Amino acid sequence: MSENMEQSLTPSLPDDVIIDIVARVPRSHYPTLSLVSKSFRKLIASSKLYKRRSFLGITQHRLYAVLRNPQTRDDFSFYILHRKLKCSNRLVIVGSRTLHHMSSRGSYVSVGSKVYGFNDHHALSIDCTSHTSQPISDIPQLMTNKVANVIDRKVYLTGGSFLRNESGWEAWKNAVTVFDTETQSWEPKLVKEDMAVGLGPHWSDSVVMEGKVYVRGHSEDDSFVYEPEERKWELMDEVLSSEKWVGACVVDDVLYYHNCSEMALKAYDPKHRCWSVVNGLKEFLAVETAHSIWSDAVSYGEKKLALFFHKNHDGKEVICCAEIALERRQGGEIWGQKESCDVVIEDGLFDMVKFVSVTV
Repeated sequence: MSENMEQSLTPSLPDDVIIDIVARVPRSHYPTLSLVSKSFRKLIASSKLYKRRSFLGITQHRLYAVLRNPQTRDDFSFYILHRKLKCSNRLVIVGSRTLHHMSSRGSYVSVGSKVYGFNDHHALSIDCTSHTSQPISDIPQLMTNKVANVIDRKVYLTGGSFLRNESGWEAWKNAVTVFDTETQSWEPKLVKEDMAVGLGPHWSDSVVMEGKVYVRGHSEDDSFVYEPEERKWELMDEVLSSEKWVGACVVDDVLYYHNCSEMALKAYDPKHRCWSVVNGLKEFLAVETAHSIWSDAVSYGEKKLALFFHKNHDGKEVICCAEIALERRQGGEIWGQKESCDVVIEDGLFDMVKFVSVTV
C-alpha cells in the first residue's frame, strides 16, 4: 500500500477523537481494523485505546488458549477465540513465539488484560491488548508441579519439590509464594509450612471460591484448601472431594465441571455443600460429548461459561467450544442454555494446556 493511499484511509481527525470512536467498536472487529493501515495497527496496539475503553465501561471478555504441539512437545502457542462476522468461533494463533521457553509444567492465570505464565523458575506476562510478552522477575524458589490462582489481583503459586531432609531422606515439601500484579513483585515472605495434607507430587486441578484456594489431588487425602489471610491449610470437604473434578471453573462462587463419563455439567455450591447436575443440557451433552476424552470449563463473563471438549467430527479429531449461559432458579436449581457450539480447531491433535478468560 502506498503512503498516499494509506493516508487517505486515515481520517483527518485528532488522535483523541479517533481513539474515542474506535473504543466504541466491538473488540472482535479489531483484527480486521488492524489490516487497514500501519497507523490503525499502531492504534489497535495502543494502551490509550484500552484505557479509553475501560473509562467508557466497554470492556469485553475474550478467551485465550495455550496449546502444545504433541509432535515437538516443547512447541507452545497462544490462541484467541475469534468470531468472524456471520461465522462461527475459531481459535486463531496470535504470535508464534509468545510462549518461548515455557514448558509442559507451566501454569497460567489471567489478571485484567494480562495472562501470567509460570515455569519451574521463570515467569512471563502476556499483554492481551497488544499480544506481546515480556519476562517478569524469577520465582523466588524453584517450584515444580505447581498450580496458580488469583485472589485480589495477587497470584498464589502452590507447589514444591522433593527435597532432602536432615536425615538424608527425600520428602515432598509444599510452599506458597505470592506475586503482586499491582507492584509486579514477589512478596518477601514465603509460606513454607510442613503440611499434613497435600502430600502427593501431582494435583489434578485448582480453583478459587469464597476467597480460598481449593486444590484437588488424585485422592481425598491430598485434596486441600488454603486460606490466604490466615495462611492456614486444611483438608478439603469430603463432599467436594468426592467428585474427581478436573477442568473446572467458578462462576458466582459455584464450581462447575464437565463429567465426561456421565456426560453432564455438574455444579458444587459451597454454601449448601452439595453437588447437582445443571439442568437443560442433557440432550446436547449426550450428543456432542459422547466420546470426549477431556474437557475444560472456563468462566466467560457474567453468568456464563465456555466448555472446550474433544470429539470426532466427520472422521477428524477436532476441538469444540460451547458457550453456555447459566441461571439459578427458585429452589436453588441451576439451569444451563447452550448459546453456541462450534468446531474451533479442526486438527484436534493438540495438547490442551490451559484456557483463560481475559478482560480487554
